[in-house]
Amino acid sequence: MALSLPLPKPQQQQQQTTTTTTNDGEIQEIDIFHQFDVVSDSSDHHYLVNNIDNDSSSSSSKKTKDGGGDSLTNISSGVYKKIMQEWKILEKHLPDSIYVRAHENRIDLLRAVIIGVAGTPYHDGLYFFDIAFPPDYPARPPLVYYRSFGLRINPNLYANGRVCLSLLNTWPGRKSEKWNSSESTVLQVLVSIQALVLNEKPYYNEPGNGVLPGRAIWEKKSNAYSENVFFLSCKTMLFLLRRPPKNFEGFVASHFREKASVILSACNAYINGQTRVGYYRNDGSCSSGNSSTVDVSDKFKGLMGQLYPELLLGFKRNGASLGNFVEPSVQPVEMKTRSFKGKAVIQSKKSGFARTVFAKLKRVLGLKKMNKSGKSGVKNKGF
Repeated sequence: MALSLPLPKPQQQQQQTTTTTTNDGEIQEIDIFHQFDVVSDSSDHHYLVNNIDNDSSSSSSKKTKDGGGDSLTNISSGVYKKIMQEWKILEKHLPDSIYVRAHENRIDLLRAVIIGVAGTPYHDGLYFFDIAFPPDYPARPPLVYYRSFGLRINPNLYANGRVCLSLLNTWPGRKSEKWNSSESTVLQVLVSIQALVLNEKPYYNEPGNGVLPGRAIWEKKSNAYSENVFFLSCKTMLFLLRRPPKNFEGFVASHFREKASVILSACNAYINGQTRVGYYRNDGSCSSGNSSTVDVSDKFKGLMGQLYPELLLGFKRNGASLGNFVEPSVQPVEMKTRSFKGKAVIQSKKSGFARTVFAKLKRVLGLKKMNKSGKSGVKNKGF
């Protein structure tokens, strides 16, 4: 890809097909989704309809909206050449767990997906980011928008799509951690998001968490946060299956067909306390090395118990073979009973519900508040 040449043509069939022979001698087709490719459809990209340069003048903003101005259309400009360098770096050096699509009609736009890695509560999930080069790139870092579906799965990834990272100059940091126009790259941004943001214990990404004494307390809060992260990650999977980002439709479907059984097995392991969230391995073992059961919050059990059937149905509709999977046997929230005049009153951990039930029983049995003399004031019901 020479920097002085026009843009390469996008591949009309992004997800190519090849054939292989199984052990049984059957010919099987396998889809190949290239890690880096150039596509033509950018119609659902976040920065196509949102102004890239919010701080620019109106005339500069118009240039950005129409395609980034001369610097992004003139193949002799420094910005154009720098973006072509970025393409080349991504094409050659992307790790196996990150895929990127550039756009022929808008070279200032990229879309990337990061696969959540094992050993984190993000494992086997897909996390999409829309990226835009500003007109004066690389003087300023690229803009990055997380496609969150309104869910906040990390202290650094906001529900509105904001990504907080020192390398993007969206979070304070040492000079060495911030964007360097002569050295920093989009590849570095993506790898940093994967390693520093979508990490093993995201709870500690929030400033102040874990800085005070009391390791056990912080770890308990971290475990609870990871439980919620995994739950929201599973919800994100369902949103992606229903509305996959453009140019990644086949990739999303194929990924979740392949990973469905692993994800559901992990759900069962976490619900039943076989291991902590994030420690389930694809082979069914637990990376924590702890063979005993662990404490799982009732909140997590309840949320996952409700979401699991939706996941199961969503994966099956997507074509996954899940004949052995059924709804998990979630233990009910601990309940206590007490008797009153021969009537059983269920006490839930939610005190508001208990008060409501008890109030109704008092009305039925004719109970009143104690009067000033200390007498109960129970009406004579003839028994």
